[in-house]
Amino acid sequence: MDCSQLNPTEKTRTSKLLDEINEIYQDIREESMHSETTGEKVEKTVLLLKEKAERGDSQATFLLGQLHYEEGHYTEAELIFDDIKDEDPQALYQLAVIYYDGLGSKEDLAKAIEYMRKVAFWDSSEVGCIRYAALYNLGWAYLEGFGVEASNTEAERFWLLAADDGNPDASVKAQSSLGMFYCRPETLDLRKAFSWHSEACGNGSLESQGALGVMYLYGHGVQKDPDAALFCLKEAAERGNVYAQGHLTACYYHRKLYSRAAALGERVCGYEDISAIARRTDCLEEYIRKGITIAMFYYARCLQLGRGVLKNRDRAKSYFTQAARIDPEICKELQMDVVHGRI
Repeated sequence: MDCSQLNPTEKTRTSKLLDEINEIYQDIREESMHSETTGEKVEKTVLLLKEKAERGDSQATFLLGQLHYEEGHYTEAELIFDDIKDEDPQALYQLAVIYYDGLGSKEDLAKAIEYMRKVAFWDSSEVGCIRYAALYNLGWAYLEGFGVEASNTEAERFWLLAADDGNPDASVKAQSSLGMFYCRPETLDLRKAFSWHSEACGNGSLESQGALGVMYLYGHGVQKDPDAALFCLKEAAERGNVYAQGHLTACYYHRKLYSRAAALGERVCGYEDISAIARRTDCLEEYIRKGITIAMFYYARCLQLGRGVLKNRDRAKSYFTQAARIDPEICKELQMDVVHGRI
């Protein structure tokens, strides 16, 4: 599957929200049935939600703001969310996102962090699972120093709260992020990394499934297990994890399955829009780039030596150059493997 392209049958966020609104309000559903296009449905739904909001329906007020948000009308969404932020944690959360990303108004990281913190520690059960999302975002803010002083300790603290001991209803992204966090040189603990990636993978994380494959492959934080590695990498690759696809290309190559290595490597070489892939797969762009680089380098090596594909040194040189441009460090390591006869 070329995961750089969105499935045309996949519903947009606006369509999903309209479906949710129709489930809640029968009258809106009946009115929407007479609309032919999504645009007409949105216009009609906005009018009906406004009427309900003016009559004091707080849920309709939030959904109206959310519909404006999904349609990219951030100024309107901001005004609505700001009016109800003291009573509705979902509105406060969305407002934090607007300020964090500078949507509709200028970026205000300090206010975004303040609002995220309020959601994270909202003293009511009505906040629900959005509390975990706020805690996860606070962890990222502290890791990167966005709106706060960078702190690994605080990032770890917030992610541990968001991960909630592997609770599947908590933030699976926090569980996966902890796996990545403990793989970093400055916070290295591979056993913890393996444990958190296992939790996240069990809860559906595509990112962690690929990471587990690599950990099994090299024996990082767990005993080396080539069969488990291949299983995880294949599963993750089929689901669109580009990092897994890169390592799977390498696995095929080293097992002398050159035709498979060349075919998969060539396909990954065609990926262009890394941001779109990240949105679709919910994987980090950094690791998508690494995956493309690995696959591209091995495909170039196949072309250079004529393994699994017709020899073509000019194309090989072109792909080696592209790979070095995408991730110079990975390429440097792979080039050393070539020098020492490992590839």
